[in-house]
Amino acid sequence: MSTFPRAVRGYFVGRSYLMGRRFLTTVAHSAQAVNPGALRLVIAGLAVVCCAVITVSAQVAPLTLVSTIWSPFTNAPGKPRYALDLVETAFSRVGLSARTEFVPASDFTTSLLSGKYDGSAAAWRDPQRESVLLFSQAYLENRLVLIGRRGTDVSARALGDLKGKRVAVVEGYSYGEAAERAGPVFVRARSEEESLKKLLSSEVDYTLIDDLVVENIVSHYPKESSSRLAIGSTPLVTRELHLAIRRTRTDAQSIIDRFNAQLRAMITDRTYNKLLDVDWIRADVDGDGVPELVPRSDKTGPAAPVRFYTLFSDPEPLKYRTEPKTGVYLGGNIYSDWANVPQNYKQENDPYHPDSRRSTATIFTFSW
Repeated sequence: MSTFPRAVRGYFVGRSYLMGRRFLTTVAHSAQAVNPGALRLVIAGLAVVCCAVITVSAQVAPLTLVSTIWSPFTNAPGKPRYALDLVETAFSRVGLSARTEFVPASDFTTSLLSGKYDGSAAAWRDPQRESVLLFSQAYLENRLVLIGRRGTDVSARALGDLKGKRVAVVEGYSYGEAAERAGPVFVRARSEEESLKKLLSSEVDYTLIDDLVVENIVSHYPKESSSRLAIGSTPLVTRELHLAIRRTRTDAQSIIDRFNAQLRAMITDRTYNKLLDVDWIRADVDGDGVPELVPRSDKTGPAAPVRFYTLFSDPEPLKYRTEPKTGVYLGGNIYSDWANVPQNYKQENDPYHPDSRRSTATIFTFSW
């Protein structure tokens, strides 16, 4: 179905009708004087021109979206921006584009609902927003994990368990009034690196870091993280992240549908692995509700994965160990577990080469 606004469609239909009448009148008056072969060429040429005009007109102008600077999910190009990278990649596959303007966290909801913007690439759902915006399927999940210095108790299961503790958090993240009153003393940091630095220098008791960043820390700094950090297993804040588009756009549902249609393909073609900079992800590949393990490439190495990043968590605490009978997606096929993966996939994986297309791979630089 066309995504043209009704008025625009009407304009083109009307114009086409008038042009058609004029053209047929001209043809009727000139039919005896024009060679049939030449006439067919003229008609074919006119059809090509009309198609070109309609195609150019049908292209959607770049969407203007709004967000806060909320590392590592939303940020300017060249900085950690997992969410924006995923959304913009999906858009590029369906002929859409967008630019994001950044506002202070305190102004985000007002700006999002004001009508000035087409929506946001990274938004949480709530009833107020749903009255104004259409939401996509969740494409990421924010899970904040408690991090302490090694030997510290990180068994807290709710923010209220941290009453009186000083907890570093990255600014731009809105926890809501209930969370702010739950008990911790939040200490704002400009980045994940700064929040970890505050922890290691004992300026704070804990830091809350998104599980995706934790995965990056453990993968890239295995010795330092195991010797200096205590990492919680229960996320203290969990929220799903969505693309949101204003309902007043006549093509809002079309944009959401086209975006949703790309998500599973971005899992199976390893786009998620590359943009999130994780070797293994756990996600539902075939839509049966049972997640599988998806590697960065079909050369996995001889050993089963020890760690993986879960796109959407189970109700149980976070798990990093491969469970028995976890399906593995390789070569376009799903194998019931690691033991059934053919040997040709268990070759030594390629040496790690930084990929310039990755948005985040080498941007985090933690000091120990």
